[in-house]
Amino acid sequence: MKKLFLMLAVAAFSAQNMSAQTVEESKTTDNWYIGINAGVNAPANRYKVLKNINPEVGLRFGRYFTPVVGFAVEGQARLGDKPGEYSKNFVKSTNISLLGTVNLSNWFGGYPGQPRNFEVVALAGMGWEHLFGAKFSPNASNEKNALTSKLGVDFAFNLGQKKAWQLYIEPNIVWALNRNDNNRVRYCLTDAVIGALVGVNYKFGNSNGTHNFKIAELRDQAEIDGLNAKINELRANLNDKDAMLAAKDAQIRDLQAALDACNNRPCDPVYVKPATATNLQPTVLFRKGKTVIDPAQYAPIELIASYMKNHPEAKIEIKGYASPEGPLELNNKLSEGRANAVMNALIKKYKISADRLSAQGCGPTDELFEELEFNRVATFNDKAK
Repeated sequence: MKKLFLMLAVAAFSAQNMSAQTVEESKTTDNWYIGINAGVNAPANRYKVLKNINPEVGLRFGRYFTPVVGFAVEGQARLGDKPGEYSKNFVKSTNISLLGTVNLSNWFGGYPGQPRNFEVVALAGMGWEHLFGAKFSPNASNEKNALTSKLGVDFAFNLGQKKAWQLYIEPNIVWALNRNDNNRVRYCLTDAVIGALVGVNYKFGNSNGTHNFKIAELRDQAEIDGLNAKINELRANLNDKDAMLAAKDAQIRDLQAALDACNNRPCDPVYVKPATATNLQPTVLFRKGKTVIDPAQYAPIELIASYMKNHPEAKIEIKGYASPEGPLELNNKLSEGRANAVMNALIKKYKISADRLSAQGCGPTDELFEELEFNRVATFNDKAK
């Protein structure tokens, strides 16, 4: 018998490992059930049809850890004690057992996603029995209480669309292990009863929206390989983008260094060709393709603002230019945008009246300055002179 329980334990462990890979992970509050049962039993070695049969009723509460392995706590009350009839109490004895359960249908046939209409479940475990009102000899102190062991098979029918109800028929055998003269623990038919139960279990609702286990959505290897290939492709694209961004950052740093060198070159006078109106010396340089004024370029604008405040009669014409690289239409827009940007700065930042200013985009040129990048500029002319 010890070998039998060892084999059941090994089988339950292996069944748990196999079934746990096929279903979604469940919470501690999932897969519980409660049930009631009723049936008859008779002494295993003194069984006589319709003579030594005793009724019994019970309550069972349990949980499945996987579609194969579970446990249950069972309480049985026996209402008869034939053939001995040693007690006048209505309840002759009670037996409380802790049982392990193994769903043989799911173990050998796999879990199909919901319980089958018919399943076979094996159960085995240990318990404690107490006899009520029994009168034995003074030396038989162990006869009122006994360590018990139960072995049974449930032939279960799962009912309803949701398979929440389960009806089962259970043949079983229960041993009183130490109810003998020398109080030794043993499996002996003399101290056993055989029985049959009919029971109903109700399975509580689970967090997955059903009353049972739910198959996990597994991906096949081809799909996994495809996803890994896509991930590797995205990683390669990301690395390429990082390299491009690093190159752009280096280019921006080089351009900024060149612009700073130009702005900090005090000994390089800027030559401006004569214009029909009085040409004022300050100029505003712009970055390539930009109409935004760099902070360092507000110094010449401030000089023009100071000039206009000192000369109330001055009327300034602002001309914007672009270097000749790129499309003509874009350069025309850049030159116009640069002139307007400088005019707006004089109006908003330095509070110069708008009627004293005008802005004109003059398009691309390479004739204002010898350095090509210096032609990305805005110039000032005083039309009042």
